[in-house]
Amino acid sequence: MSSEGRGLRADAVRNRRLALEAATALLAESGAPLTVEAIATRAGLGAGTVVRAFGGKGALIDAAVSGLLGPMVERGRDLLGQGRPLDALRAFLAELIAFQSAHHGVNDHLGGLDLPETARLRAELEAVVRELVVRARAEGSIRADLDPGLATTLIGETAFAVARAASPGLAEAYLAVMIDGLRPPV
Repeated sequence: MSSEGRGLRADAVRNRRLALEAATALLAESGAPLTVEAIATRAGLGAGTVVRAFGGKGALIDAAVSGLLGPMVERGRDLLGQGRPLDALRAFLAELIAFQSAHHGVNDHLGGLDLPETARLRAELEAVVRELVVRARAEGSIRADLDPGLATTLIGETAFAVARAASPGLAEAYLAVMIDGLRPPV
């Protein structure tokens, strides 16, 4: 049993699961309201039950978003140990853009909420990209005149913009231009 389910009654564990599933589903729907009431309605629970299950909307959203981000961080870590760093970076960026395209609306719901686990996972995601950049740079696959932190920010910000645009073929074009631009000048 997970640590959050330890010591809870079976109905409390079920309510927590239903609320988390409902919040995650609403996060995936563009333009869907992400209020306690909307989550409760989707879960088939009362608003008070949803609040009791997590202690508040922020904790529920943090659990839902971190549930989405966790597998991406793990995938990035897996890629750190595979093959050439530049190839791993390209593969991870392609998957990250697909993930961001599918979940770009999530950021619209995060303002003003205390989301410690989400913040931790976002920092880990950035650290994975940075490590891929550092390794590719050490290998000589990425130009040495770009600071790794700057390259990481450039990659992250532009990848997010490409993901939000949701334009067919844009992700592949971005990856080609980004990877070519990162290569050392000839």
